[in-house]
Amino acid sequence: MNCLRCLVRSSVLCRGQPLAPFYALRAFTTHPQNEMVEEMEKLLTPRAQSGTNERKKKLITKTPKGTRDYSPKQMAVREKIFSLIISCFKRHGAEAIDTPVFELKENLMGQYEEEAKLIYDLKDYGGELLSLRYDLTVPFTRYLAMNNITNMKRYHIAKVYRRDEAAMNKGRYREFYQCDFDIAGQYDPMIPDSECLKIVHEILSTLQLGDFLIKISDWRILNGILEVCGVPDNKYRTICSTLDKLDKASWEDVKCEMVGEKGLAPEVADHIGKYVQLRGGLGLVEQLLQDPKLSQNKLATEGLEDIKLLFEYLTLFGITDQISFDLSLARGLDYYTGVIYEAVLLQQQNDDQEELVGVGSVAGGGRYDGLVGTFNPKRRKVPCVGLSIGIERIFYVIEQKAKASTEKVRTTETQVFVAAAQKHFLAERLMLISELWDSGIKAEMMYKKNPSFLDQLHYCEQRGIPVVAIVGEQEMEDGIVKLRDVATREEVAVPRERFVEIIRKRLEP
Repeated sequence: MNCLRCLVRSSVLCRGQPLAPFYALRAFTTHPQNEMVEEMEKLLTPRAQSGTNERKKKLITKTPKGTRDYSPKQMAVREKIFSLIISCFKRHGAEAIDTPVFELKENLMGQYEEEAKLIYDLKDYGGELLSLRYDLTVPFTRYLAMNNITNMKRYHIAKVYRRDEAAMNKGRYREFYQCDFDIAGQYDPMIPDSECLKIVHEILSTLQLGDFLIKISDWRILNGILEVCGVPDNKYRTICSTLDKLDKASWEDVKCEMVGEKGLAPEVADHIGKYVQLRGGLGLVEQLLQDPKLSQNKLATEGLEDIKLLFEYLTLFGITDQISFDLSLARGLDYYTGVIYEAVLLQQQNDDQEELVGVGSVAGGGRYDGLVGTFNPKRRKVPCVGLSIGIERIFYVIEQKAKASTEKVRTTETQVFVAAAQKHFLAERLMLISELWDSGIKAEMMYKKNPSFLDQLHYCEQRGIPVVAIVGEQEMEDGIVKLRDVATREEVAVPRERFVEIIRKRLEP
């Protein structure tokens, strides 16, 4: 038995090689001890196999609902969009920040009211209740309050998360990027606001998405309308929530909801309808300032005066052709306090199927003067105004255009490909490409010792690499490198010692 115990102990301790002691044990033990061996085999060998099989069964090749993967071609398009947006933000003097992907739950739940049900909560083992950020605005205002910052112009591009009903065929996801630009500080009225609208106009124009319209309004005007129309104070929020659906539903449907579900008197709803269906430009602002009822409402008058001033600045920027004063606009987030705006793409024509394709809002924003104060114990206010670009919907539109286009999308930025004309030139290729890399030139080569010359040229054509640096027997004897233009197939010989310098000049714009 002592011998048996030693063998059993060795089989348990030697986890790296458990089977050899088993076979030795089975060779000279009697039947009772075989039961022990069988039990140990069950514990050590089958369990590992079983666990592996269970893991294999649980793996599912799909992304979570409302999310997606992006191929190299799609990422190339996205990076180009981001580059154009960031360039615009920087042109207007913004500096970048970043914040955690999750925030304290209490900091988020009090800011969104009806949207709060769409926030993802996290289970934390450290005692803090956390939630994934719903947008980039609340984290920004928390950042300002926490660091006692009263003036800042910042941009932030990052992912946000919303437990919304996904509509991926229209670019609506549960995980998506937002591109935000905000101006915090006490400034003269409507100057920062007009710059935000100018930025939206610049970005949408630069991205060449087609015709677009930027709708503007003001929460104070909407609240004034509800007041003069006789809406009870306790119904303001819920009626605004219904009015926010006017961009997707008819006035009749919106009225039915206000009356049938929200309990509003039909005559009050009709009175509201006379205002919220109005849209126009500076002329409409002047008209409403003369309105017998709105002109007597202090809140509405303040809002209308600011919109009038805003139109003056937008006229100087030369962008009023794409601006519409739209009284139906009622952006859903609860922290807006003044001017609000939303950019929508006008219906896109699908040339193949002769269909109209709509993707909804692609940008929005407004003034939120009270949000920073909610994080400050003394309720110290820092006025803020900002915008957010909805990158996923923009990407959806550009992606549809790319599918219909024959233009190739480059997925790399390789500038030079190092190739060999014959076999046995790996060392020379490695030296050439190392010199290119050390000089900051983007270069590639094939990971084969003796690749086919035709395969190398074909690779360059597929990837859109513009220049090939060729080395071979004749080139080595003559002390040169041949540079081949992939598009025209023209070749030129350059001195080996100057080939990097010549390539750099050739690549200059």
